[in-house]
Amino acid sequence: MASPADGTPFLPDRRCRSLQGHILDTMAAQSPQNLILVADDDEHIVELVGLYLRRAGYKVEAAYDGDEALRKTAEMHPALLVLDIMMPGQDGLQVCRTLGRRGDTPIVLLTARSTDIDKIAGLRFGADDYVTKPFNPEELLARIEAVLRRSRAGNGQRTVERIVHGRLDVDIDARSATLSGVVVPLTPKEFDLLATFARFPNVVLDREQLLDLVWGTSFYAIRTVDVHVARLRDKLEGSGTKIDTVWGSGYRFSAEA
Repeated sequence: MASPADGTPFLPDRRCRSLQGHILDTMAAQSPQNLILVADDDEHIVELVGLYLRRAGYKVEAAYDGDEALRKTAEMHPALLVLDIMMPGQDGLQVCRTLGRRGDTPIVLLTARSTDIDKIAGLRFGADDYVTKPFNPEELLARIEAVLRRSRAGNGQRTVERIVHGRLDVDIDARSATLSGVVVPLTPKEFDLLATFARFPNVVLDREQLLDLVWGTSFYAIRTVDVHVARLRDKLEGSGTKIDTVWGSGYRFSAEA
């Protein structure tokens, strides 16, 4: 089937897509390991990715916001989740962080953001790979298949994440932090903030990025970040770690070797 002159992949009309999808889903349904959940609030992208996946023999389910993605993942246990970062409700990073703690669903992120922080955060929070929009559907398919091969070869087990900076030991899975073996008493958000800083040592993170990475939204007041940073500084006093204020930019975490 020919593509438009600009090279954009051709999408048949909705009735043809529906019929083709039904036929291919019926074929793929015989193998439950072939189910892939595509989560994106852009219907066109969901249809495009679904078309290529079905042609490759996969069964496809769709979700259009973060809450639906979490619910369908829990209900259907897909072999892999294709997850957009910018979605209504819980965004992709928050979904990724939630699923990454369980570690049983491989994730390929779709991101329209150009900053490395978002890509690194997704990988740190449990994603296995990412593709930046606009993307080539064939490249996305190749990355999906590569992630599935790695996941199946490793029996779906992921490495436990532990971050150590000097005397500070942050156990991501256990959600605990210790200084020279002594547990640091942290609230859930204080721990999330510390874990975020620990993942990005010597990187300046602005308040909007911290709101997105820690709280999963930018709707909280900027003052929320400042209050939690101040509390975290008090609890880490004397540890050899520092959270410096970079005026006009944000905060930077560092630790003694």
